[in-house]
Amino acid sequence: MNNFNRNHKDSVFVDLFANDITAKENFVSLYNALHKTNLDPQTTEIKPVMLENILYMSYYNDISMLIDGKIVVLIEHQSTVNQNMPFRFLEYIARVYEKITSEEDRFGRKLIKLPVPEFYVFYNGTEDFPLEKELKLSDAFLNEEKIENKNFPLEITVKIININIEKDNPILHQCNTLKQYSDFVNQVRICMKENVENPFTTAINLSIKNGILSDYLKRKSTEIRNMLFGEYDYDTDIRVQRREAFEDGVEEGISQGAEQKAIETAKNFLKLGLSIELIAEGTGLSEENIKKIKEELESK
Repeated sequence: MNNFNRNHKDSVFVDLFANDITAKENFVSLYNALHKTNLDPQTTEIKPVMLENILYMSYYNDISMLIDGKIVVLIEHQSTVNQNMPFRFLEYIARVYEKITSEEDRFGRKLIKLPVPEFYVFYNGTEDFPLEKELKLSDAFLNEEKIENKNFPLEITVKIININIEKDNPILHQCNTLKQYSDFVNQVRICMKENVENPFTTAINLSIKNGILSDYLKRKSTEIRNMLFGEYDYDTDIRVQRREAFEDGVEEGISQGAEQKAIETAKNFLKLGLSIELIAEGTGLSEENIKKIKEELESK
């Protein structure tokens, strides 16, 4: 099903549900699990509408498909869930609509019929996270509590689904490929945690032995190993950058003891997505002050 081309590295999740020769069957199965439908992969028409360099910079973990009159956008997420995800999806869907419509149609008088957008994040990180959660764009609106009946003129809802194998989310029993993928990710984590030699190769071999994505892993073991290197190098790089930024900020705050420097450090930490509690601990500023700084940044 790989009739699109992107310059950066795709994740295993993207390969399995968008690129591989089994991707169409896998994606339709996942769609059926999400919608309680029974679409036939053989007769159902789907079309990839993925974009370049929108949600993540170094590698791709997003899938966007036109199916059944909808644009379904999926992301697999292994780090801390970003509360700005609805805003990022707003940017994403605007670009997708621009991609699938012509300029002539957009400026014409005739109503353009647009596929309904749906947004899902499959959370597969190590932090404790509920089975399911929704994030809404309106949560970020200024004075949103004053809007009568919460009738917002613009809304984006993102459904976050925890697919960690130990959470035993019902969707894992409704889409076997997703369950096996979660089993495989768990096996990779175990091998890395135990510091086994060649953890990715070991995880692939153990998964094949245990019947987890065995056909897929046999066919593409080298490619998958390279994908895993890319994914985990990316995640490690992000964690290191955040930790170094935090440590540098703490050192500068201690040495200078200046409130203004602490404020600038707090701004940088907010841009990196650190929590208010952690920033307060690192800068010495009160959580109330940091909330005000965050509001100022968001209003610009």
